[in-house]
Amino acid sequence: MGKTKVICFANNKGGSGKSTTCSNVGYGLTQLGKKVLLIDGDMQLNLSLSLFDEEQVLEFAQGEKNLYEGIRRQDDLTSYIVHSPYEGLDLIPSSTLMSSIEYELFTKWQREYILRKCLASVRETDVYDYILIDAPPTLGGWVMNILCASDRVIIPVESTPWGLFGLGNMFEFLEEVKQITPNLQLGGIVITKVDTRKNYFKQTLDSLKELENVKVFDTYIRVDSAIEWSQDNNAPIMAYKKSSRSAAEYMELAAEIAEQQ
Repeated sequence: MGKTKVICFANNKGGSGKSTTCSNVGYGLTQLGKKVLLIDGDMQLNLSLSLFDEEQVLEFAQGEKNLYEGIRRQDDLTSYIVHSPYEGLDLIPSSTLMSSIEYELFTKWQREYILRKCLASVRETDVYDYILIDAPPTLGGWVMNILCASDRVIIPVESTPWGLFGLGNMFEFLEEVKQITPNLQLGGIVITKVDTRKNYFKQTLDSLKELENVKVFDTYIRVDSAIEWSQDNNAPIMAYKKSSRSAAEYMELAAEIAEQQ
């Protein structure tokens, strides 16, 4: 493989800020001069909606050129890439049919490696510096596919009383996946939805710091209404409101991720 790095954002708990982090880190990396491909692996279409309006996203979802169709056909995904409104940032959109992707994979030969195989040409051309994949909030064959196609996994964890719920299951699943793809690395944990006025943040941070051999990113993402407004406008926060606190935080996080080897 060439220089293209594949990073997935995964957490089996919903509401962790996974799609938001994937989208905004992707945009942040373009501001560092990187070329980025985002892949929406979730039937909820949130990553696609972070770049395109609902009408366009539904058109992608109902058409022939989305991730579900590419995986079902085991196609080279190069022809499934669409250019976003932002320079250096492309997308392979999702489909609501991703809900049945486990069924599609079930009978396939070497099913854990299908996404890796479909992405091989995209990686080998070295067009992109980064491929970022938004995984659904589940643990199963499709998430295993995403992890097997990735070099690194980043786990967003929300700073709430329930933020750490299920994290143990996520780590156990990663260990299982490493049996078949031993080079997969845990890039780290990023804490999201932080309200520094509440004790949850300190409790979450202290709990995560106790984990052995697990990096916790220095940058954390605070609660900010500007993020919701940017989502409502189908735009990354840095494109929507560059002066916002969240824009600065996601830019710092993107820089931290870019520094990782």
